[in-house]
Amino acid sequence: MKQDKQTTKQRQLSERAYALFTAFRNAYAPEWRRLEHCERMYRGDHWYDVPVSDPNEPRPVTPILQSTVENIAADLMEQVPEAVIRPESASDAYIARVVEAVIARNHDAAAYPEEYRKLVHDLLVAGYCVQEVGYDSEANGALGGAFLRQVDVRNILFDPLCCDLQDGRAVFKLSLRSREWIEAHYPDQAPLIAADPAAAAAAPIDDILHADRTDSLLLLEYWWREFDAKTGLYRVHMAILCGGIVLEDSREAKPDGYFAHGQYPFVLTTLYPRKGSALGFGIVDLFGKQQRYADKLDQIVLKNALMASRNKLLLTDASGFDENDLRDWSKEVHVGESLSGITWFSTPPLPQYLISYIRSIREDIKEESGANDSSRGAATNGVTAASAIEALQEASTKRARMATEQLHEAFRKAVRLEIETEREFNFFLRPVTIAEGGEQKEVLFDSTLMNRDVPGGVQLPIEFSISIKAVRQNRYAVQAQNELMLRLYDLGALDVAQAIGLMEFEGKEQVLKSLQAGEAAAAPQTQSEKKEKKHAVSKTQR
Repeated sequence: MKQDKQTTKQRQLSERAYALFTAFRNAYAPEWRRLEHCERMYRGDHWYDVPVSDPNEPRPVTPILQSTVENIAADLMEQVPEAVIRPESASDAYIARVVEAVIARNHDAAAYPEEYRKLVHDLLVAGYCVQEVGYDSEANGALGGAFLRQVDVRNILFDPLCCDLQDGRAVFKLSLRSREWIEAHYPDQAPLIAADPAAAAAAPIDDILHADRTDSLLLLEYWWREFDAKTGLYRVHMAILCGGIVLEDSREAKPDGYFAHGQYPFVLTTLYPRKGSALGFGIVDLFGKQQRYADKLDQIVLKNALMASRNKLLLTDASGFDENDLRDWSKEVHVGESLSGITWFSTPPLPQYLISYIRSIREDIKEESGANDSSRGAATNGVTAASAIEALQEASTKRARMATEQLHEAFRKAVRLEIETEREFNFFLRPVTIAEGGEQKEVLFDSTLMNRDVPGGVQLPIEFSISIKAVRQNRYAVQAQNELMLRLYDLGALDVAQAIGLMEFEGKEQVLKSLQAGEAAAAPQTQSEKKEKKHAVSKTQR
């Protein structure tokens, strides 16, 4: 049945949503300009806001800031987190392994390392990154599954009055959609969208979304929380709006809240927090001025070099020489009256300390940001051992480790929400593979296994029965761990199976399996040898 008009409830929802969006958008205008500036600085395009006095003057850029960000990002990418579900009691061991396999499959299907790479870029350049937790009913062959993905910081708005996003009045996600897309996904409401009322006032958004709004409409995903005084709990709701028309309202399907946990499905991570804001500052904010000063000094040096490459000839009328005749370097003889009227004017060189100062500024950017030579793995004085390199890196990457801990803590929060989402929305049995007895076994995931009821009908949150931690992946740390296990094996403190089990390398499971098979084949022979020795001892005693 085609919808002819919006109901009173929908009109009220639309008015409230667009009023809040207008307030958020106005407060975010400086933030959007900052984000654009940070991206330009990262790309090395920071001369864009400098007036052009001479179109031929050099505008050099040495990408120290970009290199610094990429080196820190490389450190963070070596520590991609992985969810490890640990049971708090023996009775939860099985469901913990199953849930861990479900989460691992979700992250594998969503290519989480790629999402993590985007998060790292946003964190370092923009100063904060955002992860969204939700449920995709079309995933896993229409069996459904939770997802964990990155949200572009330019396309999400948090309450500018709150330091904690969960305390905010609302959260907005922005996207541009063509009219054809709207008509295909919302055929009943599309005729009601005559024009986008936010189009005229959304000019700042065009610069951020980098899209032509000629045939596009601004789609708003509006999240808000309501407090229930009777239960003392929050309810979170979501609506999708476009052109002043409510396209979806989650309260129609789930009046008690979109998510049972009652939280906004977003996890915000800041690199350097701002006072009075939920957002943060990044590497560009801290070291952008040094980059600009260094490049400005480079410009001075280059201009001086260009001037020095073309020495000027000062010529007076009393010299009797023709200036055009002197310009002809092919002539061997020039005729004039007096050489005293000719003077060469050379550009004086810049002081040497200026060159050293430029180099010092760039070294300071690398040193103070934590992206120095040691953190990049550049060892000196013959240091080649993995444990020594790993020790140097640990001592020199304090800032990178701080950022890693922040990302991992945000990952833990997101995985908790992801597990709660699986428990609430998963209605079908999903096949997953777990390791059991050294073998890979396929089992069915039933979300009802995660329910923990206590007297009174209260259901405990999942973290009361399962804990979560993030696993670091650093190749130098892994090599150091393997070296330690080899040394313990050489000392006789560990046997082969124990040493291999504590090491990390590709194909470890296959090696352990082959080792166990060899021990099992040798076991009967060992038993027969023991019987023969026992029989010989008994015979000797007799």
